[in-house]
Amino acid sequence: MLQLLGFEQRFINTSLGKMVYHTATDSPWQDESTKPDRETLLFLHGFGGGSSAYEWSKVFPAFAAEYRVIAPDLIGWGGSEHPQRNYKIEDYLTTIWEFIEQTCTGRVMVVASSLTAAFVIRVAISHPDLFKSLILVSPAGLSDFGQDYSRSFFAQLVSVPLVDRLLYSTGIATDAGIRSFLEQRQFAYSNRVYQEIVDAYLQSAQQPNAEYAALSFVRGDLCFDLSLYIQQLTTPTAIIWGQKSQFTGPEIGRRFAEINPQAIRYFQSLENVGLTPQLELPAVTIGLIRKFLTLLNM
Repeated sequence: MLQLLGFEQRFINTSLGKMVYHTATDSPWQDESTKPDRETLLFLHGFGGGSSAYEWSKVFPAFAAEYRVIAPDLIGWGGSEHPQRNYKIEDYLTTIWEFIEQTCTGRVMVVASSLTAAFVIRVAISHPDLFKSLILVSPAGLSDFGQDYSRSFFAQLVSVPLVDRLLYSTGIATDAGIRSFLEQRQFAYSNRVYQEIVDAYLQSAQQPNAEYAALSFVRGDLCFDLSLYIQQLTTPTAIIWGQKSQFTGPEIGRRFAEINPQAIRYFQSLENVGLTPQLELPAVTIGLIRKFLTLLNM
């Protein structure tokens, strides 16, 4: 799994099992001059076949000298435990809260993407005292403004017993399946997908019982209408949105920002970028995160 210079893997126990996370503990990020009271910057990956903390691995080392950086694999993904269950929204709201409670002291700054970013908004609404600021990439419940993703053809197809496992093993958790999805659906330009990315997603997708979380997501069991919650958010927030995101376009993000401009203070769309600018254009993403950390935490 993910190995980065100066980072080590640790874990905590949640109500659904072991949750692995990566944090900087060694040179060049840690030495005798490192401040012991650095603020925590938490990076949370989105969902999809093979998702893991790797999604942010081109970004979070850039902040390890200034912040206490932590990046977990969510329950059911990457190196964390994979319970055999049909996952529900409450599973992730609970385990994200449990993770923050166990690993963070003081109010945390969170960088999160896609459906996980939408979960973070709901956790921040329920526990505003835990959060200092949010920087969210394409936060969406995937059934927003009355849309019902679970009624889509693919969601209905994956809801058929046996068919779901077959589709996962032959169409998702393979080198060709991962590459095809990244090139055609997740990235704006296929030439930005290189073999290391495919290998990282494939390794995560082929973990024992990895299909349970992935299929719960694809079936729509984890989707909800974020527009019904967004008005309640009080944590200072910035949103980044790739204009070529195929699942939810930037107009969704603009509508969210218009509903709650008091909390959502900045909205930045990026041209020629898909769902994960943190992998397509990591240098640009680093610059924007640095910018918004300054603006939101003044």
